[in-house]
Amino acid sequence: MKQQRLIRQLRKHGIRDERVLAAMQEVPRERFVPEESRGAAFEDRALPIASGQTISQPYMVALMTQELQLSGSETVLEIGTGSGYQAAILSRLCRHLVTLERIAELSESARQILESLGCTNVECRVGDGSLGFPEQAPYDRIIVTAGAPKIPQQLVEQLHDTGRLVIPVGIDRPQVLQVATKTPTGTTIVDVCECSFVPLIGSAAWPADKDDLSAI
Repeated sequence: MKQQRLIRQLRKHGIRDERVLAAMQEVPRERFVPEESRGAAFEDRALPIASGQTISQPYMVALMTQELQLSGSETVLEIGTGSGYQAAILSRLCRHLVTLERIAELSESARQILESLGCTNVECRVGDGSLGFPEQAPYDRIIVTAGAPKIPQQLVEQLHDTGRLVIPVGIDRPQVLQVATKTPTGTTIVDVCECSFVPLIGSAAWPADKDDLSAI
């Protein structure tokens, strides 16, 4: 019942992609939050998880996923595995997902949950997400679940010629959710909405002393 109410809220706030809504309906968000927060798992807000990180607000997960415009055939790179919740949603909507996390403990926890849910097309990796994962580039889509001071050029370079990148950008809060799309004449950037994410830590983003910031 709580999950159905959440889906109704997502529709009310402009989520129209039926495949995204179906994935949000299928994935048990309570599996990705600490036990003490499970009563709030289907509230439309961010929640704290381990290592000072957060699981994003369901609306923002749905919006970012919708902005990827997935058809099911894509190879996707996710920067910032976190709890694994966004990865579980994406696994139902793309062909293959590489999800990159800089904190090894989070990556392993997410891997175990994703495996238990049968997400067999997800590959969990540990590394500096601001640099992407060039070993398997190019990607049809890239999604970044942490805020960068600017769009890392390394990520743009790892997109296919018609690829899309969804990323929060800004040097202050709130940040701006942006969609960068490669075209034959260059890369176009569209602002979607204001947002607030934990900082993207890495050599092409924020230094480690930004790590004490948390999402609102």
